[in-house]
This record gives sequence, structure tokens and C-alpha cells, in this order.
Amino acid sequence: QLQLVESGGGLAQPGGSLRLSCAASGFSLDYYKIGWFRQAPGKEREGVSCISSGGTTNYADSVKGRFTISRDNAKNTVYLQMNSLKTADTGVYYCAARFAAQAGCVVSSMTFWGQGTQVTVSS
Repeated sequence: QLQLVESGGGLAQPGGSLRLSCAASGFSLDYYKIGWFRQAPGKEREGVSCISSGGTTNYADSVKGRFTISRDNAKNTVYLQMNSLKTADTGVYYCAARFAAQAGCVVSSMTFWGQGTQVTVSS
């Protein structure tokens, strides 16, 4: 069964850090681009960051300089290091995969989705 499982969410104070993990099972991430997305209450799901199969990364303007996406193909896992967290970063964070040869790393183009992990930034 093809599956993505997120972990690492929780409660953090403003200015704090969290590291999210996205572990794949049933398929190898080597041939997929992986994206992190988030959805705040009452808002649409939005893209946060993507990493290609070759390691090229991109970030939403709102998280540039604070978040870092990385991948460890040996562990079949992608990470999202989140530093200098803000209350606006609160939401459910999802990872998703799309075959590397296919264009796009946006909500509408992803093939496999995880179940999400809650991130709450609050004092």
C-alpha cells in the first residue's frame, strides 16, 4: 500500500522550532518530488515548499529564510525544518508526492497525500 505519513507536529512558541518528517512506505521517494502544504482553519490549502528528486528546492515567500526542506532517500523520508515560527504558521501540514517527470508541485497536481500533522504556534 502506497502511503505517506507525517510526524513531528505539535505546539511551539513564537520564535520556536519544529521539524516535520514525511515517511513513505510502499514506494521509493527517489523518483518523486515532494511538497509540503498547509491549511489554516477557514483557509484553503497552500504550498509551503517543494523538493525535486534531484534536491532542487523552492519555498513560499512567507517561509523563505525560516523553513528548510530536505530529503534522505536512504531513509525514504523528507523533512521540513521550521525555525522562527510565527502564529501565522499554525495549521495542518501535509506532505504530498508527484512523480518527478511530471510538471508541477501545487495542491492540484499532487498524486499521493499524507494524513497531515497539526502545528500550533502560540504563546
